[in-house]
Amino acid sequence: MNLSLTDCTKSNLDTPALCIDLEAMESNIQSVMATCRQHGVEWRPHTKCHKSPVIAQKLIEAGAIGMTCAKLGEAEVMAAGGIRDLLIANLIVGDQKIARLVELRRIADPIVCIDHIDQAKPISAAMNKAGLKLRVILELNIGLDRVGVAPGDATLALAQQVAALPGIEFAGIMGYEGHLLQVADLSEKEKRIREALDILAENKSALETSGIPCPIVSCGGTGSYVFAVTHPGITELQAGGAIFMDDYYRNQCQVPDLGFALTVVATVVSRPAPERAIIDAGRKTMNPDLVMPRVLNCSGVTVSSLSAEHGSLLLDENSQSLKIGDRIELLPGYSDMTCVLHDHFFAFRGDRLDSIVPLAGRGKLQ
Repeated sequence: MNLSLTDCTKSNLDTPALCIDLEAMESNIQSVMATCRQHGVEWRPHTKCHKSPVIAQKLIEAGAIGMTCAKLGEAEVMAAGGIRDLLIANLIVGDQKIARLVELRRIADPIVCIDHIDQAKPISAAMNKAGLKLRVILELNIGLDRVGVAPGDATLALAQQVAALPGIEFAGIMGYEGHLLQVADLSEKEKRIREALDILAENKSALETSGIPCPIVSCGGTGSYVFAVTHPGITELQAGGAIFMDDYYRNQCQVPDLGFALTVVATVVSRPAPERAIIDAGRKTMNPDLVMPRVLNCSGVTVSSLSAEHGSLLLDENSQSLKIGDRIELLPGYSDMTCVLHDHFFAFRGDRLDSIVPLAGRGKLQ
């Protein structure tokens, strides 16, 4: 990849290319950080949206206390990049993963979540044998019905069992209100999110009443953070995709006041009909499952369909001068599932390429 940073613009890129507007991203980071500080909540943003230790370091410099990771492999990449405080918001099961978790604990201070004692016991045994101690939190089911121990008596019983295990430090609880991100009525959305997070706050109180300290109460996705951050029982927020934003978060989740920082640059490669153009970016470049990508730099042009490596554009009567070789800039409909398709970000400051940022955590599914 022989690009000169001094004179490269988006018109010089080979396409398709995934681009970051650094000024928009930095503004989003500052905005979310300010919101967290206003409400006395820490920010531990999710890395699944960027998978880059370089961007993680920017977040730490802005005030984030650490990162949230979707998988153990992602946490290993972040630790290798110098990020020490890592929440793995997933369940670690199996001898191979537990052996890797021990090695991760030697160089970083991860937290893992569990929802059953059968996950905790082998982790405890491995950490104890290695002479290490690992922070553990319980994931509670607060309505998403994915994973999570049932709130109430089951949570208290599991916490008591986990807190008694060697090699483990009980650190708190988490929950995800993901089932409420797209509630259309904002008043109803706020009410239902508050009720879901009340469950976390009530369980924190029950644990502490029973003598189990519960310093961490973690929650919050980008689609709900503006409400989650105001809940008095929450100690930290996991929202990560807010740094990029997209039409899914803006329109389906009704998240205002953040700028679009992530785009895809593509090239028109065919003009098979006056009302149609084909670009060199399809489903292997942009994920359309939640929301179709949107053309930004050409009015009257919409994305009508995506196949594996082609995108079909529909042109209105005022946009049919589009030519083969013209560049199209698109806003991904959902950034989290678009970034994982790429090896690099092309990070721009203004109209000049500032850096090429590897997605070092791409493909870390184990």
